[in-house]
Amino acid sequence: MFFNIIFNDIVPIFVVMALGYAGAKMNAFTPSQTQALNKVVLNFALPAALFVSITKATREMLSEDLTLTLVSLIGIVALFFVCYWVCRKVFHHTAAEAAVCGLTAGSPTIGFLGFAVLDPIYGATTQTGLVVAIVAIVANAVIIPIGMYLMSLAGAMGSGNGSSSGTGSAILNAVKQPVVWCPTLAVVIVLLGIKLPVAVYPSFDLIAHANSGVAVFAAGLALATVKFSVNTEILWNSIFRVFITPLCIAIAAILCGLSGEKLSMLTMACALPPAFSGIIIGSRYNVYVQDGASILAVSTLMFAFAAPFWIWFCPILQSWF
Repeated sequence: MFFNIIFNDIVPIFVVMALGYAGAKMNAFTPSQTQALNKVVLNFALPAALFVSITKATREMLSEDLTLTLVSLIGIVALFFVCYWVCRKVFHHTAAEAAVCGLTAGSPTIGFLGFAVLDPIYGATTQTGLVVAIVAIVANAVIIPIGMYLMSLAGAMGSGNGSSSGTGSAILNAVKQPVVWCPTLAVVIVLLGIKLPVAVYPSFDLIAHANSGVAVFAAGLALATVKFSVNTEILWNSIFRVFITPLCIAIAAILCGLSGEKLSMLTMACALPPAFSGIIIGSRYNVYVQDGASILAVSTLMFAFAAPFWIWFCPILQSWF
């Protein structure tokens, strides 16, 4: 089972990243072409992917297990701000860099690896779909807007002068981004109980399917332009992503009454490698590029060991409470 996950889901990330790295080293892409590629993903492919994945959820899914929804929402948002605070205060980065760090180390790549990892372990059940849907909505429709707002507030998305924006301007600037208003619109559709016709999805799927592959390829391009590093900060953020975050979520879930397979599913979903959206947003605005790409590579490698660890450790952790 884990052999299949590693070779079907983890290895392809490194292969596609290596292709991007090789393409940059062979000068196959100019800096302007790389930025254009990032823009395609951030403004078109990623919003389409988020819209499709979120609108496939239902209002009943969110209300079916309110505890799961609240633990996911409060836990993931709180840990995003922990990641942001540590990056700002401990590693002395700017607010914009800390926002990208939070989007990267503070959010799982649930859209790309959620079903690919959870289905082989727990089966393609309604419960698996519920966990993936709830975590995906939090990671995509809550965390991304918060991160984009913090970047806008710091002036990273402005005209390029680097000056900070006022709160009103920052909110307006963030909301104008497709990667913010698309998942927000999708959540509104879900909460209103509107079910889109199945025929709508193929129109979005074609561009949405380009999201993950192109995002990882772009991360390889970005990695080739900077020096890859493994330092205290990279290790901390990688461990935070695949070990500390799921541990905190698991403890909170146990204290709130979650148990058994549902607890294990939520823990595994929160232990996934970094969200590719953080990498592509950082590359698009040239913020936290080197560290973000390094965190992606190191934490993805760590996940190969973290996945079996959490399967083994979740029942033990539950027995302690």
